[in-house]
Amino acid sequence: MRIVPVLLALTAVLALTSLSRAAPRVPGKTLVLLENYSLRQTHSTFFRQLQEQDFTLSFALADEKKLSLSSYGDRIYDNLIIFAPSAEEFGGSLTVRSILDFVDHGGNVIVAGSSSIGEPIREFGSECGFEFDEESAAVIDHINFDSKLDNGEHTTIVTDQIIDNKLIAGTNKGRVLFRGVGLVQDLSNPLTIRVLSAESTAYTYFTDEKISVAPHVVGSKTVLVGALQARNNARVLFSGSLDLFSDEFFNAQVNVAGATASPSANRDFAISAALWTFKRSGILRVSGEPKHHLAGQTTVPELYTVFDQIEYSLRVEELVDRNWVGYQGNDMQLEFVMLNPYLRLTLNNTGDGVQHASFQAPDVYGVFQFRVDYKRTGYTYVQVHNQIPVRPLQNTQYERFIFSAFPYYASAFSMMGGLFVFSLVFLYHREAPATKKN
Repeated sequence: MRIVPVLLALTAVLALTSLSRAAPRVPGKTLVLLENYSLRQTHSTFFRQLQEQDFTLSFALADEKKLSLSSYGDRIYDNLIIFAPSAEEFGGSLTVRSILDFVDHGGNVIVAGSSSIGEPIREFGSECGFEFDEESAAVIDHINFDSKLDNGEHTTIVTDQIIDNKLIAGTNKGRVLFRGVGLVQDLSNPLTIRVLSAESTAYTYFTDEKISVAPHVVGSKTVLVGALQARNNARVLFSGSLDLFSDEFFNAQVNVAGATASPSANRDFAISAALWTFKRSGILRVSGEPKHHLAGQTTVPELYTVFDQIEYSLRVEELVDRNWVGYQGNDMQLEFVMLNPYLRLTLNNTGDGVQHASFQAPDVYGVFQFRVDYKRTGYTYVQVHNQIPVRPLQNTQYERFIFSAFPYYASAFSMMGGLFVFSLVFLYHREAPATKKN
């Protein structure tokens, strides 16, 4: 009778193991900093959809005295949402420096601004490669504005300049409503991403002043939503509009002069961008250890010899709907490096995420690296390094007669033949003795 409980226990363990493999835990503990608690009602759809994705949201005012992102060096939260654009300082131990440390330790952040930007938000954006426009400035578009939601200042603008990347912005290519401040992207920072831009007719300026100097930024250079993916794969999303995430814009119809009214794309765009920021999409990982060996073998050698035929493979997985599946990309490259790459090959995707390459070791000996450095917009970085020495041929491995040495062989034998002939002539040839004449 004791066998039955044991079998039940084993079944439970196997079930838990299979569940853990099929649905890995995705961190979701999120701190939401609000300017006021009314935002929980005006932005309820956005928060509810995050909770439906198993994010645990903890709401707090931005100036509460007990705010903290870490405890004894460990992160308390996985993600941070800052919906307090005009905050002049944060409460508790929360500072711009602590938020940057939070990102450095792998935390993800969403920041929403408005025409009233506090100094902490402005400083944090500057540290991440995005500069918010001046205080009280707004993005204005006299052509592409919503005729019903706008208050006459043409600051409720409409744009469809969305990044062509379904991982970040989803698949909905509708028009997005925006009301807020523009951002300027630091183009020298390769980690920044332009997610949503204004139309070519937009510019940023003060709504209550006549234009006397050139606007800070104009046209499609005006970034409305930008993102940063740090080198440790932490993600930060900046939006110049807090209203972009509001229920009003989620449920609105876009009304532009000369165009048919259509539902706004704010809901799909905002949720897709948030899920990407919180690492629910665009996540890659290397499953197991990369493999390399001689062609026709399976064991990893201690070293290779020049001209060896080498096979290299690794399995890359992508997180799709919270399940790990084989990555389908076919543009991953392998480099065989000693200071500089001696070989660069495109890996062949053989199915189920297995990337494979076969090549001949170069005629150079030293300490080499197998290097995969995969960086694509929207995906986390894949960086794999494996070190292996390559030695020259042993004396017994060279050809018995080297074709390129035939001229030297010929010269050596010709010298030997010449010496032999000279010796014969010298030894056996004697001139007739000269006769004396009387």
